[in-house]
Amino acid sequence: MATLRDYRALLVRYLRPQRRRAALLAVLVLGTTGLQLAGPLMLRAFIDRAQAAAAMQTLVWMALGFLAVTLLTQFVTIAALWLSEQVGWAATNALRGDLALHCLRLDPTFHHTHTPGELIERIDGDTTALATFFSQFVIRIVGAALLLTGVLLLLMREDWRIGLGLGVYSALALFLLLRVRAIAVPHIARSQQASAEMFGFMEERLAGVEDIRANGAGEYTMHRLLGVMRHRFHRQVRAEMVGDSIWIFVRLFFLVAGVGSLAAGTWLYQSGAISLGTVYLLFQFTTMLRRPIELITGQLHEFQRAAASVGRIGALFAERSALENGTEPLPAGPLPVAFERVTFAYEGEPVLQDVSFRLEAGRTLGVLGRTGSGKTTLTRLLLRLYDVERGQVRVAGSDVRTLDIDRLRGRAGVVTQEVQVFRASLRDNLTLFDPSIPDEQVRRVLNDLGLAHWVESLPDGLDSELAGDALSAGEAQLIAFGRVFLRDPGLVILDEASSRLDPATETLIERAVDRLLAGRTAIIIAHRLGTVQRADDILILEDGQVQEFGPRSVLAADPVSRLSALLGTGMQEALAS
Repeated sequence: MATLRDYRALLVRYLRPQRRRAALLAVLVLGTTGLQLAGPLMLRAFIDRAQAAAAMQTLVWMALGFLAVTLLTQFVTIAALWLSEQVGWAATNALRGDLALHCLRLDPTFHHTHTPGELIERIDGDTTALATFFSQFVIRIVGAALLLTGVLLLLMREDWRIGLGLGVYSALALFLLLRVRAIAVPHIARSQQASAEMFGFMEERLAGVEDIRANGAGEYTMHRLLGVMRHRFHRQVRAEMVGDSIWIFVRLFFLVAGVGSLAAGTWLYQSGAISLGTVYLLFQFTTMLRRPIELITGQLHEFQRAAASVGRIGALFAERSALENGTEPLPAGPLPVAFERVTFAYEGEPVLQDVSFRLEAGRTLGVLGRTGSGKTTLTRLLLRLYDVERGQVRVAGSDVRTLDIDRLRGRAGVVTQEVQVFRASLRDNLTLFDPSIPDEQVRRVLNDLGLAHWVESLPDGLDSELAGDALSAGEAQLIAFGRVFLRDPGLVILDEASSRLDPATETLIERAVDRLLAGRTAIIIAHRLGTVQRADDILILEDGQVQEFGPRSVLAADPVSRLSALLGTGMQEALAS
């Protein structure tokens, strides 16, 4: 369960930037409390004056005054509600952004054990549950406590016996509510976890909908989904029942208090101890006691949700990447790369074994090998998505474990087989939502890629909205090349980037690729023979080990080399065998 220190840390961190608005919100909430106390007092005076046959003009002015106070109360309440929403959503949006950034910085092992759907629910659902906690919890608790205290003091002033009795009654109600608060927290936490599991299940199945349909697994998937939804339903019903039982308890508790107040007021009025207006005041204040109690109860219900969410958010923030960040910078220009006796296994399965090679700055390395030989793993270790078990991966002479991860990845441009196209404008897809890149630079890159005519054919040019399923594989791949062009990296990695291109599109980007690789270090995981011809050096992997490494021209001229055999038999067929 979350501690008070956890709540305080969140409040201070995310309300400090909004301290002025939070202070104004406090003033509005406290003002509403004072106005709520003034209303019944004015009505008591009106009833007593009317019973005493006061002048009509006096009664009219009193009625107008009460109407003005009522309207002012509503205005202040609406203003407080509007401001609280502003404060709450600004705070939760900041928290949501921090959580998303934190998850993005975690290593792939974390993301392999948590589905995207689950993370969406934890980042968005748990954070949304804290909106009221950020905007209203402390202020409303304080306001409700002041309203409760004010009502009891005014009741004590009218009749100490009634005030004391209702004070003890209210204290007992609050004590019981505080005792049962902790019961609901674990139920709500389990409900939220079940919701996250359901979203994770749905995300995975929607991502694989084509395979599900093709293999006739629709009915089985729906059966599993119904089971997951049933589990979530039972968890949520139990959490809601536990939480709502508090509300039922409060209503029954103060129903008894209201009946008692009417009985006491009637007895005192008949004995001549109080006026008719005071009878109304006693009943109204007794009824008003329910408001702060229910408000405190409601905030406790939100606090229960917040407690579960704060705990889950704290657990997510506590996740640490297995990759410790370094501090060393990288030099400008092309970056040399070296693997020194590198060994790596994934989940106990060996992938690379004692791999060593050196790629000088400005040269291009072609990597060949069958599927599963470890080609892509080389690039993942180079970008430090994982750390090696033994050996060292060096960039510009430094072990990648000593480099700043963000700067390392910022100096590398990667184009893979699968290209993520966002439902956004062409400009945003190319710049990855970086507004600092001018349109002139974007158009120059598009012209170099031979996409100028295609862009002109779009209805809104760079502002045209794209969707991944509306683009051909070639168009998506060209957008990926454009992203790399705009970054101007010192290291370029093409992971079988041309495998999805048709021959016409591949011909279109030949000149662009040559220009991209000029003056940069490059690693090309080759798929076609023409791509290998561009490489200065060749690395051939087999079963995670270096089968052959050297300059392409030397290996190609050696009749007994592995590369020579590939060129003679047809690389694509040989690697597939």
